[in-house]
Amino acid sequence: MDPITHTLFGAVMGRAGLNRTTGLATATLALSAELPDIDVVLNFAGPVVSFGNHRGITHTFLGAPFVAAAAVGIVYAWYRWMRKRGRDTKLPPKWKLLYAYGLLGALSHVLLDFTNNYGVRPLSPFLHERYAWDIVFIIEPTVTLPLLLALVLPWFFGLIGGEVGAKRTKFPGRAAAITMLVVVGCVWWLRDFHHRRAIALLGQQHYEEREPLRISASPYMLNPFRWLGVVETETAFFTMPVDTLKGEVDPQRTMRVRYKPEETPVTLAAKSSPLGKVYLDWARHPYVDIMVPDRPQGDTTVVIRDLRYDYPDNRLRFGDDSDNQDRTPLTMRVVLDSQLRVVEQRMGRHVEK
Repeated sequence: MDPITHTLFGAVMGRAGLNRTTGLATATLALSAELPDIDVVLNFAGPVVSFGNHRGITHTFLGAPFVAAAAVGIVYAWYRWMRKRGRDTKLPPKWKLLYAYGLLGALSHVLLDFTNNYGVRPLSPFLHERYAWDIVFIIEPTVTLPLLLALVLPWFFGLIGGEVGAKRTKFPGRAAAITMLVVVGCVWWLRDFHHRRAIALLGQQHYEEREPLRISASPYMLNPFRWLGVVETETAFFTMPVDTLKGEVDPQRTMRVRYKPEETPVTLAAKSSPLGKVYLDWARHPYVDIMVPDRPQGDTTVVIRDLRYDYPDNRLRFGDDSDNQDRTPLTMRVVLDSQLRVVEQRMGRHVEK
């Protein structure tokens, strides 16, 4: 999920009642709920390191205690700075309890990232398997907005209450926070129900007399009844829209079929490149495009993309022969010379030569 949603989720957990047990509870939960994304600093290390370690150790059960400790350390430093300036919290901070809340915030980050189709490896380094619920888009207003309202509504009604002389509560917003957390849970339940329905509908179709090897349904933003279906057989990939409200697969007859290319020395070299290895370790439905040598020295470009993100009608759309493919999210590009040596590796705007 996006950083705003992670932070809001942590803050709302604090407002749901945990802020009544110790000072700085909401701040600790909000910070620890977002802190696992500190791994973005690895973007400066190039595409191989950054992509290979994205949602890495900071998004695991093993890493959560260290994330919690870092969050509490930052909050403690801020608290000391605040005390020196004569300010204090409503309740005295209980640092052991705050560490437990920091752990809760770090684990909430893993949970939210698990809900989308990028996935997490919470058991790493002991188990390398990636888990993804596939029910929520990476940016999802139906999750973010209720969390935002949980914080804004009590403040807004507090202003109104102040105008009419109503008594202010010491810890406002508990009912709103609990209500909105329940709303988020209902959103997940609804999307899970329709995700399973989409998978079932895709499994009932026929794909050129071939048995499906793997079926995925990727979520769209906002609409829980619309899914991008991806079916992989032994010879091809099939991508199509699914309408779970009407129970229809490919209602507009826009299904695309991509036949798997034969393995060649070029494709094998691209897949064996450092970026190719980490990408294929993550991708669920990798499709390989070989571009005709377009450089004077005869370099060949190989593009690999995960068809889970092959949305046909939004900003994540992949052009078949676009020069902008390397800027498409979650698409990798490897340039090989005539001796099949790696000349360039690219992931979005991150380039390594």
